[in-house]
Amino acid sequence: MNQEFSINSKGQEDHSFDAIVIGSGISGGWAAKELCEQGLKTLVLERGRNVVHIKDYPTANRHPWELKHRGQLSAEFLAENPLISKAAGISESTSHFFIKDKDHPYVQEKPFDWIRGYQVGGKSLTWGRATQRWSEWEFTAPERFGFGINWPIGYNDVAPWYSHVEKFIGICGNKDGIESMPDGEFLPPFDLNAVESAIQKSIKDNYSNRHLVQARWAHLTEPREIHLKQGRGKCQARNLCMRGCPFGGYFSSVSSTLPWANNTGNLTLRPNSVVHSIIYDEQKQKATGVRVIDSESMETTDYFAKVIFVNASALNTNLILLNSKSSRFPNGLGNDNGLLGKYIGYHNYRGSVNAEMPGFEDRYYYGRNPTEPILANYRNLKEQDTDYLGGFTTFMAAYRGRGNNPDGQPEIGAAYKDGLCEPGGWNVYMYMQGETLPKESNHVRLSDTEKDQWGIPLLVTSVGYDDNAERMVNDFLEQSAEMLEKAGCRNIKKYDNKQPPGLDIHEMGGVRMGADPASSLLNKWNQMHECKNVFVTDGACMTSTGNQSPSILYMALTARAAKHAVDELKAGNL
Repeated sequence: MNQEFSINSKGQEDHSFDAIVIGSGISGGWAAKELCEQGLKTLVLERGRNVVHIKDYPTANRHPWELKHRGQLSAEFLAENPLISKAAGISESTSHFFIKDKDHPYVQEKPFDWIRGYQVGGKSLTWGRATQRWSEWEFTAPERFGFGINWPIGYNDVAPWYSHVEKFIGICGNKDGIESMPDGEFLPPFDLNAVESAIQKSIKDNYSNRHLVQARWAHLTEPREIHLKQGRGKCQARNLCMRGCPFGGYFSSVSSTLPWANNTGNLTLRPNSVVHSIIYDEQKQKATGVRVIDSESMETTDYFAKVIFVNASALNTNLILLNSKSSRFPNGLGNDNGLLGKYIGYHNYRGSVNAEMPGFEDRYYYGRNPTEPILANYRNLKEQDTDYLGGFTTFMAAYRGRGNNPDGQPEIGAAYKDGLCEPGGWNVYMYMQGETLPKESNHVRLSDTEKDQWGIPLLVTSVGYDDNAERMVNDFLEQSAEMLEKAGCRNIKKYDNKQPPGLDIHEMGGVRMGADPASSLLNKWNQMHECKNVFVTDGACMTSTGNQSPSILYMALTARAAKHAVDELKAGNL
């Protein structure tokens, strides 16, 4: 890729592009792909280091014995990184794709674990890869149940863009006809194992409105021509995804959208570029560029463009916009209503249930399935049927441990070693991904006193749970334990981990969409109401959180907004 490293400005012309995209993760990669395909000379700014597909996956094919600590995080790493070491998926083999605590401080007014990955590709290298579509119930819930504000779009507005994205990135799954989790453009799914199938049957027999289905995940089970053109191949079911996949078996910006954008000849990628702010021109009454600090040289450069997409990941997007101050916008770009940074949302991952499943000892499974079955949301769809608002997706799986070691026997010796060669009993788990309600008190803002190493104010996070979330956790635990008991499980254990927000890595909001500029920052096309040539299509744009995994929605909204931006540019409206 053409990497722009010029620091000393040669004038506005040499630093001008048709479009600038801030961020190279899941949504930023899609903005780059769509804009470059439409012929726009596009600059992608990434605050982290460069990562090249395959070349920069140093642990992708290493065995545990080839890692110094056999894959475990060292005591030194844990002591130096008490926050990031909590992240799902972090290990000795993946830690190079996560930030280090001391390098990127922030201020926690309330406990909040901000999980970040600063490199080209962002967290698309380490995401969970679940890709359920929102249903119409999620888009209309705020209006029907009276919380937050209404979405300015509905399912039918996004459905064709879901399809557009799904065909390109590759989604495995099955057409199940579930109203709360619409079908998409699917490759063949991973099979359920024997115990998962038994639990699926039990749930179907005992509950008319609950549906456990095969995973809808961004994995190439049978690559199509469009995937082969990307240079990607079939998922090998290694379940080593977060190391970076040399086969391109799962979707990431690095393996898919960014190389595709580069092949158009219209992409300029600039890593090590910390965005300070968006430049607003008082005379032109629009944004004209982006101010960048080189993370290595500390030099500042301005880049200019007709249209700007902000895809820095939700909280960083809020930070950049809050720091983009001018005479016109003294409180942050587009922030006439004072709501920028407010109504921050997240997903509730506190509840989980574990159990043992007797029997099935003559059954096993092939490969290391990198996906999990999904129990679609069954709460508060057409009407409120609980003492709380919102719903939850449930992820579950069944697996066999290793070894048959009777209780009380020492974990040492020949008998123990021989036992490890045989599979143990079956275990089952369920965990929740719950919706949370938009609240003005859940917010982020800039620190008045503390700055980072580039002179940018630190972000202050003030986000917490409420009674609604507590009631949802209790209901999830009760219902999940009941379903496992009816399926024949035993030794069922319920857990509320009490973790603070943030570890879900699904932070949303702060720059929400809406029809009314008095109560929102973005219109139905993800344009800022008060600065029409700036688009926000990452998690910051979310009006409510829903319960499904959000990344596929960010991608669909980004592709939709990019098409609108190009049309508006051609019409001379931006």
